[in-house]
Amino acid sequence: MKCIQLFVAIGISLLLFSTAGFSREMNVTEKVLPNGLKVLLKEEHKAPVVTFQIWYKVGSRNEYLGKTGMSHMLEHMMFKGTKKHGPKTFSQIVQQNGGNDNAFTSRDYTAYFENFAADRIGIALELEADRMQGLLLDPKALQSEREVVKEERRMRTEDDPVNAMEEQMMSVAFSAHPYQWPVIGWMSDISSFTRDDLYKHYRTYYEPNNATIVVVGDFDTKTLLPRIEKYFGTIPRGPAVPVVGAVEPKQRGEKKVIVKKQAELPAVFAGYKTPTLNDPDSYALEVLQGILSSGKSSRLYQSLVYEKQLALYAGGDYDNVSKDPNLFMVYAGVMPGRTTEEVEKALYAEVDKFKQEAVTDEELQKAKNQIEASFVMSQDSNYYQAMLLGQFESVSSWKLLEQYVEHIRAVTKEDVMRVAKEYFPEDNRTVGILIPVKQ
Repeated sequence: MKCIQLFVAIGISLLLFSTAGFSREMNVTEKVLPNGLKVLLKEEHKAPVVTFQIWYKVGSRNEYLGKTGMSHMLEHMMFKGTKKHGPKTFSQIVQQNGGNDNAFTSRDYTAYFENFAADRIGIALELEADRMQGLLLDPKALQSEREVVKEERRMRTEDDPVNAMEEQMMSVAFSAHPYQWPVIGWMSDISSFTRDDLYKHYRTYYEPNNATIVVVGDFDTKTLLPRIEKYFGTIPRGPAVPVVGAVEPKQRGEKKVIVKKQAELPAVFAGYKTPTLNDPDSYALEVLQGILSSGKSSRLYQSLVYEKQLALYAGGDYDNVSKDPNLFMVYAGVMPGRTTEEVEKALYAEVDKFKQEAVTDEELQKAKNQIEASFVMSQDSNYYQAMLLGQFESVSSWKLLEQYVEHIRAVTKEDVMRVAKEYFPEDNRTVGILIPVKQ
């Protein structure tokens, strides 16, 4: 129902001044209630507004074959009413009080948020505490919402050739780990799981000891914390959530998937298994990604789009904020008249350059500046401050944010070359190729 899926250049002196203060201390108040609920509060008094977010440590990673997509479906059903607040009233109450709300599901977590004027924070507390324990999960509403989700899957994946190819690529890249299936789930699973399946999922993972509340904005911590305890402190602690024990084995050779689908142009994607933010190497990989594939000034875009004119677009992504190792992606859309073989070869050539020669001082500093600037400027928004705290806490610890800038600054040219050699061999690569076909 309400899914949403997550460079600024400034003077170097201003950048150093801003990040130095931010990285030392974030001024976050942390409190764990007796029932296990973690609360993170950060006061920001620049404007009389507040964002309230609640993060549950459950996503597609916590599902299994035959029941994929339950976390995403449950996100939809969380807006379908409780015993206290009937169907379709949650968002109405928020909007009637001048706020807005939404939710999203990922592989590792599901999060809900409300943005309000500061004096309306109590509405978020009451509504979220109510649906943590009182969800109706009406069978008729489930049947109706099931069709909504199926249509969402058709639009976002099955009717989008690039997304369809990337989905198949992920299913090939991971053989033992639940990252192999899509967050929205396979269509057959969406069609088959029952109300009882969903209720069991709800009661297993939507417990205070598996959740984190994050509030950022114009409030007084000494006043707000007792109010949170009042609404959430009486909810009983649930059993310990099941541990995801799946570990992806070391890849022993290149994997490749070719998807033939109605499309305008071919595309080439390549993914390398890389560690997450819990590993020190993630910072060097993040800097490498900035140099290789971040924006139109990156090596990939300059080489494949401007110089060689092999691709209409080129870029990459490194999702290091995840619970388990994920893929470092590079991709390109093939220019008319060019071949996937040419583009694939050019992609690998740009990746391999990092193994053979050190990046320049200018490239290294530029990538660091871009990462720091983006990080600092995001702090202007209550919502994105809360997002960062929630994401980091859901997969590791929010306290990693306090050392983030220092770790980025400490990356050297030698670090970049070392991680390229470590994580970008051919045997660690999964390739997805989209081949257009006529209808």
